[in-house]
Amino acid sequence: MRVTNHMIMNRANTNINYAKSVVDSENTQMTSQKKISRPSEDPVIAVRSLRLGTSISKVNQYYEKNIPDAESWMDITDQAISNMKDILKDVHTLAVQGSNGTLTADDRNAIYTQLQSLQSQMYYEGNTDCAGRTVFTGYRTDKKLTFGEEAETADYDITQTINIRDEAATGRYISGTAVIPSAADIKAGKQPAEDITENKYTRIRLAYQDLTAVPGQTPGGGTSTGTGTTVDVSSQYKNFKITGEDGTVLFDAAGTASSSYSLKVYETEEEWEAASGDHVKTVGKNEMVLIKKTGEIILGETSANDMKSANASLTIGYNKSGFEENDLRPEYYYNCVDKTDVNNKVTYTRYDKNGDAVNQSIEYTVAQNQNLGVNIEAKDVFDSALQRDMQEMLNVVSNAKDAHKKLDDIDSMIKSGLYSGEELITLNQWKDRAQKEADYADSKLQSTFSNDVTNSQNYINRLTLAGTNLGCKGDQLAMTKKRVSEQQESLTELQSKNDDMDLSEIVLKYTAAYTAYQSSLQAASKVGSLSLLNYL
Repeated sequence: MRVTNHMIMNRANTNINYAKSVVDSENTQMTSQKKISRPSEDPVIAVRSLRLGTSISKVNQYYEKNIPDAESWMDITDQAISNMKDILKDVHTLAVQGSNGTLTADDRNAIYTQLQSLQSQMYYEGNTDCAGRTVFTGYRTDKKLTFGEEAETADYDITQTINIRDEAATGRYISGTAVIPSAADIKAGKQPAEDITENKYTRIRLAYQDLTAVPGQTPGGGTSTGTGTTVDVSSQYKNFKITGEDGTVLFDAAGTASSSYSLKVYETEEEWEAASGDHVKTVGKNEMVLIKKTGEIILGETSANDMKSANASLTIGYNKSGFEENDLRPEYYYNCVDKTDVNNKVTYTRYDKNGDAVNQSIEYTVAQNQNLGVNIEAKDVFDSALQRDMQEMLNVVSNAKDAHKKLDDIDSMIKSGLYSGEELITLNQWKDRAQKEADYADSKLQSTFSNDVTNSQNYINRLTLAGTNLGCKGDQLAMTKKRVSEQQESLTELQSKNDDMDLSEIVLKYTAAYTAYQSSLQAASKVGSLSLLNYL
């Protein structure tokens, strides 16, 4: 076969181009340090790289975003719980102070001011948020735990279930009040109209005060007794039913079950007092009295004992229209209907038909096929009982302050020197009445604060338990973070082995390719320098 110079030059060009393409390929690898630049170069490496890349992207999402977000949520929640515990420790200290001995006017003023500040701070902690999402409100992270200034128009139907044995406590009810007599009263020898007395009854507190409507307020077949209402039938409002542990209905305000007990509803304690002929707040042995203003149900001796013995539960539905700023929103604690917008009523279910709490766990995906709940709900931290206790502490301190001011004012009248003889005797009678009211107020303050020594410690224990539960979640998250970190490192290493080339190997291959390219150029130059004409 005859080989021409043209054929030799074509072959040389082909070899040069091939060597150049190899140099280009090796140069690309040396620049990118990747084994392939196109899937077609090695489909196996390409497919494995895609799979590893997807896995690493997911792990990075968990490790760099989800887990830090969950950690932030839990850290903020933990700090809020810690702050609440500190607040309740201060409340506990005040309760101990108030339960021991007689307080001076300065003591009462100081306790009242501190309680107001602690109460406000407690609600502030309850509204703690993480990046604009409130941490104690379950799924409704765009809403606060408490009402704001706009609460005056809020309107709710609330259903509350209470275990009587657990929630019943002794309430002290003072009948009568002292007043500061006028100069004309003293000169006329006017005596105090009525005595001041105190009765103790078993009471149950509802979640809220100032109720708008309760069962029997507008009875379908009720009968009026005094200024209260004896409830037999309630067709307008929800039920008031007391059921024993064995399922026996002990009392039903709707009149569907016969009962030896009766319920009376009063607007205020003053109305309750006025209903009695001797102006004393009394409740019959088989009676129950509901005070809308205070949100309390007072049980007679027999009804209280019977219901405790039966381990009975009270289910009551009531309406409350208008809430004060910082009142707890009922949807986080009770089954209720928000009727604020009459054209858009909203029903909230916190307990199912079996009485079990409907939990609202906010879960983060922190690893493949692993979700972790990061939130603590308000009902697990504190509820309306704490709110009622703190408000009651403020009320009894305020009442004691008022009672002692009356006593001081009357004492100032005595010391003024303006009265003598019979007038002074009359004035001292008014002072005795004021002293009696002050003594009862001090006694009620002391007993209330004594109870709250235990109550505040129980709230602290509850917060400690919530903090422990949160800590367990934090430990689980920390272990998951460590595992995801190791998984991220392992996957990154596998991807590097699959995709990347060793730099020293690339340099050697590039050098070899470049040398071959240079050699092909030199060989081609020599082939083209001689032809048959040189020999003719």
